[in-house]
Amino acid sequence: MGIELIIIGVIIGIISGFFGIGGGMILVPLLLIIGFDINTTVGISIIQMVFTSVYGSYLNYKKGSLEINDGIFIGIGGFIGGFGGSLLTPFIPSEILKYLFLLIILFAIFKLIFSKEKKDEVMNNSISWLLLLTIGVIIGVFAITLGIGGSVMLTPILAGILHYPIKKAISAGLFFVVFSSMAGLIGRLTSNNIDLENGLIVAISSLFGVFIGIWFKDHITSKNHKNLLILLYLITLFMMIKKMWF
Repeated sequence: MGIELIIIGVIIGIISGFFGIGGGMILVPLLLIIGFDINTTVGISIIQMVFTSVYGSYLNYKKGSLEINDGIFIGIGGFIGGFGGSLLTPFIPSEILKYLFLLIILFAIFKLIFSKEKKDEVMNNSISWLLLLTIGVIIGVFAITLGIGGSVMLTPILAGILHYPIKKAISAGLFFVVFSSMAGLIGRLTSNNIDLENGLIVAISSLFGVFIGIWFKDHITSKNHKNLLILLYLITLFMMIKKMWF
């Protein structure tokens, strides 16, 4: 099991860095497939997300692709929502968690497919901080309840509704994961409801992949990047459907 978790960690790290996601949307189905229960899986996913999001956001900031201003308000909201979500998780039946996960993936696919490509990297500075904070709270609740970082929801909202350039949206999505996953980790540790040993194996392994993933992100066109992100969501959707019904 240890070798499997190390390999999974590296793969998740590459995916996290490239797509700007916490990795939970891929990690959760993978851990379910190899035999972990949903609540243990969520805990492992949260630990992994803390490591990959902090390191990945640091790399994105150094490369100039991370805009921190809006991210701070979304992130604070994500922390508040994430902490609340971590306390709710033990009381929500596994089947409901799985169906919520499916609905969020479908939402992400729809918004990305119909989002208009932004040709430049100019940010829209007219967005209300209160709106950003509210978006962060809502996503934070869903994210940590389901063991995902939240960027699977945030990136489509930023690119498809608020018209962020796709690469800026992806970097902001990973930065959001820092806040939501930290809140989720604190909540889980407080309730002593987390598998630290297996979580650290996956998390430490994922750091090697994050560096590789961000390098690839910086060497691909925005159009191809968006198409690959949609493909990733479709694969995840298939994995969950296969697990739930087949």
